[in-house]
Amino acid sequence: MVGGEVAVAVEELVLEVHQATNFAEQFRSYSESEKQWKACMEFILCHLPDHCNPPDGGGRLDQLLSLSMVWANHLFLGCSYNKHLLDKFMEMADGIGVEDLPQFTIRSE
Repeated sequence: MVGGEVAVAVEELVLEVHQATNFAEQFRSYSESEKQWKACMEFILCHLPDHCNPPDGGGRLDQLLSLSMVWANHLFLGCSYNKHLLDKFMEMADGIGVEDLPQFTIRSE
C-alpha cells in the first residue's frame, strides 16, 4: 500500500527534523536573540550531517559550532575576520536568508 508507506516516510522525516532541532537547541547561547539563534540553528542544521559523520571519520561538531558563531558575529555584530575564514563561512552560509540585518560602516568608509 503506497499511501501507508508515504505516511510512514513522512512521520520518520518529521521525527528526524524534530530530533535534529532538539540536538541543535543545546548549543544556543543565553545572549543570542531569537533572530540570531534562528540563523545559527539553520547554519548548524544545514551542515550537521557533514560535520557529525564526515567521510574522513571523526566528528567535527566543535568546528561547525565555531563557524556558526563567527558567521553570526560577522552578521549581527559586525566582527571582521581574515579573508580565508570569511570566505569559508560565507560559502557555507550561501542560501541562508537573514532579514533586517544591522548595517555597519568601517573606518575607511
